[in-house]
Amino acid sequence: MGSQVLVALGLSLIGGLSTSIGALFVILNQAPSLKMLGILQGFAAGLMLSISFLDLAHNAINSIGFLKGNLWFFAGVLFFAIVANFIPEPTLAPVSDSTKKTGDEGGKDIMKKRRRQVLFSGIVTAVGISLHNFPEGMAVFLGSMKGLRVGVNLALAIALHNIPEVCVLLFCNISNFQTDFCKWQAFKLATLSGLAEPLGVIIVAYLFPSTLSPEILEGLLGAVGGVMAFLTLHEMLPLAFDYAGQKQAVKAVFFGMAFMSASLYFLEISLPEEMSL
Repeated sequence: MGSQVLVALGLSLIGGLSTSIGALFVILNQAPSLKMLGILQGFAAGLMLSISFLDLAHNAINSIGFLKGNLWFFAGVLFFAIVANFIPEPTLAPVSDSTKKTGDEGGKDIMKKRRRQVLFSGIVTAVGISLHNFPEGMAVFLGSMKGLRVGVNLALAIALHNIPEVCVLLFCNISNFQTDFCKWQAFKLATLSGLAEPLGVIIVAYLFPSTLSPEILEGLLGAVGGVMAFLTLHEMLPLAFDYAGQKQAVKAVFFGMAFMSASLYFLEISLPEEMSL
């Protein structure tokens, strides 16, 4: 059990800390293209849909049967649909530039107000990302219980999708406040939110015993597929459509699915399906 937890922690840290890469992309680019961010979001959605439907749900149905596999999958969908109601939406009302004309004191007050707004918005965004990352950490641990290949597959998909997801969320929240303070706060909060993934590993490690039956494990992984599918279709895909347009976003989705399928194939032939941890 100890080695499984350590391996899952290492894999989840890779996925979690990829949020820092997404934050750096926004910080180092003065004005990232919304269209490019939308295409990246579509690509990330394709990654998640591929591993949800073509890997997790597919394996669950093949392992425990069509009915049970679908029941577990839609249980995951229903679970995260309920959780999504409690995830705060990262919104930020910009401050009017007209107030800059009130003099030095007014300028200082405006700067303080802006910093409070950015910090609050960043915290809301970080909470939202953390609530997304937490079940992803659980998924990596459950995958690692089945085998190293499954755990690596999930960690890869999560790491690749976290980067554009964080890019879009942070850009939406700091685009009106291009200051060093805003960018530094965004980076710190994005990095901290990524630590929700290893936290998910630690918690689920004590919720599920190492002697979990193969049928329950397959069912839980099918439910993870439902969670990821709902997250993708509910939050990631609409953003991709908004920023990149429907045609470009759909192309990016299928490119992401093809990329993830190829990655899964090469991992499958390079790692044993069952590998003792």
